[in-house]
Parts: sequence; C-alpha cells; structure tokens
Amino acid sequence: MISPLAQIHPGAKIGENCIVEPFVIIDDNVVIGDNCHIMAHSSVLSGTRMGNNNKVFHGAVVGGIPQDLKFAGEETTLEIGDNNLIRENVTLNRGTASKGRTVIGSGNLFMENCHVGHDCVIGSGCVIGNSTKIAGEVVIHDNAILSACVLVHQFSYIGSHVMIQGGSRINKDVPPYIIVGREPARYCGLNIVGLRRKGFSNETIKCIHEAYRHIYESGTIVSTALARIKESVTMLPEVEYIVRFTEETSKRGIIR
Repeated sequence: MISPLAQIHPGAKIGENCIVEPFVIIDDNVVIGDNCHIMAHSSVLSGTRMGNNNKVFHGAVVGGIPQDLKFAGEETTLEIGDNNLIRENVTLNRGTASKGRTVIGSGNLFMENCHVGHDCVIGSGCVIGNSTKIAGEVVIHDNAILSACVLVHQFSYIGSHVMIQGGSRINKDVPPYIIVGREPARYCGLNIVGLRRKGFSNETIKCIHEAYRHIYESGTIVSTALARIKESVTMLPEVEYIVRFTEETSKRGIIR
C-alpha cells in the first residue's frame, strides 16, 4: 500500500492500512495514524502528528514551516485529529515559539487551496472553503463554516456554528451561531438553517435570537447588552456561551 516511488524518511512512523501514493514526501519526525490515504505529490513534513482515517489530496503540504519571520527553526508541531479531508493544494503550517503547535480537530473539510497559518487552533466538524486564508494564531470553534475566499486576520476568534459568507474579510471576533457577510463584514442574522440541521430546538434558537437582539438590534453598547441578557434571557448553556465568548474570549471585540 506504500508506493516505492514515495520518498519516506526512515524515522517516520506510519500506521496500519495506510495508502501512500507515488511522489509523496514524508519527512523525519512525522507520525501518521492508521487507515490514512496520502495522495500523489503531497508532502507531510517534520513535526506533523496525524490521527486515523485522514485523507491528504494531491499537492497538499502538511506541516510546512511557519510563514513568520520570527520563526527561528524551533521544534514545533502540527497536530491533526481523525477523519479529516485535506483537499488539493491545501497548506497547513506548524507552530512557532509563540504556542509551539498548530492544532486541528477531527472531521474537518479543508477545501482546495485554503491555508491555515501557524499556531492556529481549529475545532472539529468545520468546513474551510476554497482559497480561504487563515492567518496565524486564529482560533475557530467546532462546526464553523467559512465559505470560499474568506480572509481571517491574525489572532481572531470565531465561534461555533457560524456561517461566514464567501469573500468576507474578518478582522474582528465572530461570536457563535450567527451569519456574517457583506462588505465590510457584519452581523447578518442567526445561522438558523445550520442550527436546525445540528438539532437545536426551537426554544434554544429562540433564546439565542433573544440574546443577539440585545447585542445587535438594540443599539446599545455591548456591556449594557450583556447585562440585559443576564437579566432577561433564559441562561441556557448556549446563551452562557454567547456571553462568555463576548465578555471573556474575545480580545479584538466582536464583529458588528
């Protein structure tokens, strides 16, 4: 299942039942789990730690060194979970001394030509669209969808279950459960279709909508809106997540 035309360093560790196609490069200091498929002309570079059942498509570069002038060759890693699809020409960089690792969860789809920069943390169940570019030290929570050609500024946080429309430029934090689009990027309502597909109840969606009504539709400053949410909205875990994200997680301020 491993082509003799692949270039694999003797120090690499490859699990059981893996397929490695011709002209693949696998560096030293690489660990690949079971049942992975590494397709022709892709590269898995030093510092990569990959789980099980991942597919790396043609021309992808996994574990490349950071595009950061402060990087001085330090030992860092790219840690990937299970069941990810890494499509053609995707680039996933490993960490720098800042955090030491880039972390990617499980069940994600990275579409053609997208980029994930150094020290990012990406959850599970996310979809990163064609030619979307994610700068260094971005954090994306579970089940987020970033459409094609989205640009994400470094250090941004993106919450769970968001939908970011194609071509958006994200330079603020994106709280959970919402749709972001237009130019400049702004709040465009709840991601109701996505929430229903994930099994959110009507009552939960109603409470989420009520929380965002205070933040986005009342015209008040965010701190006042959060105080009103705590007073008047049923504090389901989803609402607590919105408050915590806006009040504590967000460092750049939320998108408006």
